[in-house]
Amino acid sequence: MAATSDEVSFDTVTRAQYVLLTTFTKDGRAKPTPIWIARDGDRALVITEKNSWKVKRIRNTPRVTLAVCDMRGNVKGDTIEAVATVLDDSETETVYQAINQRYGIVGRIFNFFSKLRGGAKRTVGLEIKPA
Repeated sequence: MAATSDEVSFDTVTRAQYVLLTTFTKDGRAKPTPIWIARDGDRALVITEKNSWKVKRIRNTPRVTLAVCDMRGNVKGDTIEAVATVLDDSETETVYQAINQRYGIVGRIFNFFSKLRGGAKRTVGLEIKPA
């Protein structure tokens, strides 16, 4: 169940080191995934594989939920509702830069290897905003 804005905010959740992003199948089943997330103004950005199931689910159902979690996806707080959008390929580098800034050297290493494996040809950015 999603929390009210009094319990946890979009700002609080998206500033956590790890966030559990839950996407939903066409029949409403929840599919949670722990992710890195970086703020960019009033939105949060995520980098992921273009052909991942979460991208396919977001294209069908943009409703997602977010919760603070650890690196294994164990939830550490309340869940909030949000809306996700698959970004145009032209914004992929913006997402990489946001991850670099947010996660420092570890983010730069992640991005380096991501780009070695195909970079923008294999990855896409997701934009997440509060519901």
